[in-house]
Amino acid sequence: MIQLAGRRALVTGAGKRVGAAIARALGRARMHVAVHYHESSEGAAAVANEIRNDGGTADLFAANLYEPEARRALIDSVVEKLGGLDLLVLGAANFDRVEFNDITDDHLARALALNLVAPFHLARHAAQALRATRGSIVFITCSSAKTPYKNHLPYVVSKGALSHLTQALALELAPEVRVNAVAPGTVLPPPEMSAEAVASLANSVPLRRTGTAEDIADSVLYLAQADFVTGQEIAVDGGRSTARTGRF
Repeated sequence: MIQLAGRRALVTGAGKRVGAAIARALGRARMHVAVHYHESSEGAAAVANEIRNDGGTADLFAANLYEPEARRALIDSVVEKLGGLDLLVLGAANFDRVEFNDITDDHLARALALNLVAPFHLARHAAQALRATRGSIVFITCSSAKTPYKNHLPYVVSKGALSHLTQALALELAPEVRVNAVAPGTVLPPPEMSAEAVASLANSVPLRRTGTAEDIADSVLYLAQADFVTGQEIAVDGGRSTARTGRF
């Protein structure tokens, strides 16, 4: 297993929810963490401060990943500031809800731009730095790529493509760079969901609970250290995807 202490990581979308938990976990592992955000500046600052207060090292980086030039500039800035890069975690995404008959080209373009195109270009821009350190990439995909959510078609399709990108990039970047993914399932229900709905959701999971952002972070930590694992996607969903395809 690779020792993470002293190594350098960039986490996109690290200002809230799953991205924030991943950044904090990498900080606890004593990595130097580049905390990326776009609109969640206060959350990102809080994450960076928490890492520093715990004795770790963190720097803030703002970038609008819908913009092609901002993607390249982010990688360049991180590599220059941190002196290299060992781990790239791509968690920034949109989760727009839209009913089927209301889907427009703009909905599809937005989902693909942030959930697929941006991760691809960030990974490609970072490839040289990651090759130099024999580093790795972890995409945050989604279990909905295999068991789709209703009224989220652009999101589901973009995450499905990201899942395939994981395998394709693993071949393209081997042997120097490993590429894997974590696919969250029933993790962090939306705050507007009622307690009854959350309970019903938990009951549909074989482990009888919803997951936490820390469950996802633990899997990212594993993949960051597993130096003979590439091209793989870990479903962190409490067994729900198995329940949907099997008998439960």
